[in-house]
Amino acid sequence: MEHRAGYVNIIGKPNVGKSTLLNALLGEKLVIVNPKAQTTRHRILGILNGEDHQLILSDTPGILEPAYKLQESMMKAVDEALSDADVLLVMVELGETPDKSAELLRRAHRFKGPMLVLINKVDQGDEQSLDQAFERWHEAFPEAAVLPISALHGLHIQELRAKLIGMLPVHPPYFPKDELSDRNMRFFISELVREKILALYKQEIPYSAQVVVNSYEDGPELVKVQADVIVMRDSQKGIIIGRGGGALRQLGTEARKAIEKFVGRKVFLDLKVKVDEDWRGDDRKLRQYGY
Repeated sequence: MEHRAGYVNIIGKPNVGKSTLLNALLGEKLVIVNPKAQTTRHRILGILNGEDHQLILSDTPGILEPAYKLQESMMKAVDEALSDADVLLVMVELGETPDKSAELLRRAHRFKGPMLVLINKVDQGDEQSLDQAFERWHEAFPEAAVLPISALHGLHIQELRAKLIGMLPVHPPYFPKDELSDRNMRFFISELVREKILALYKQEIPYSAQVVVNSYEDGPELVKVQADVIVMRDSQKGIIIGRGGGALRQLGTEARKAIEKFVGRKVFLDLKVKVDEDWRGDDRKLRQYGY
């Protein structure tokens, strides 16, 4: 039996729905999703296995002009995705136009392999706006098929999944067939805690915060986790903790529930808050934190 396998890498501007699409194609939540920009900081692989295929989906940070070293690292992840893709998905949202997407076009046009342009959030527009979007994006990428989807509502996701599998090269699997991702459990726990920081705190706090899982004990009935929330200033530490520790307790409760859902067992989560000045701008610290 012929087996197909390959990398399908998703690029796009912040907040177009790349992480939602990856979760929808996998059929389960693997990567965190939030309306705030720059939610995704890493390149994350999600692996969809079938008897005759292995579809390796790659979520990437939203394309932007980097303002500090963390964002430079995020854009390196995008460039890496361009270099090893078997199929490239250029994701835009309805209402987005090529003339205001210069950085996206610049990167995408460097890719010479099979490409699809996905217009997301088509449920939010009418027939006229969709026709205009098709025309504009087909003109920007004449070599690529332009497809309408709604990642959030599952519109055309099943058809897209089948099309992508058919576009994969004939190749043996790259990963064992029981793997869902290239990332370990500590990474996903840190992302789940960071997702709750994005949801619960405002302004600069989510962008100044990093989560480090120091210990993970996987017992038969209870998972014990100790993690640090790293921020850049003492004032941010105070906001994370809140008056009388109330904000930190809420963060811990929300994060624990999310982790329990992910691992399928009861969780004891110990969260501490620490200050590490300018971690976003220090190459050594970024490597230490997994960037």
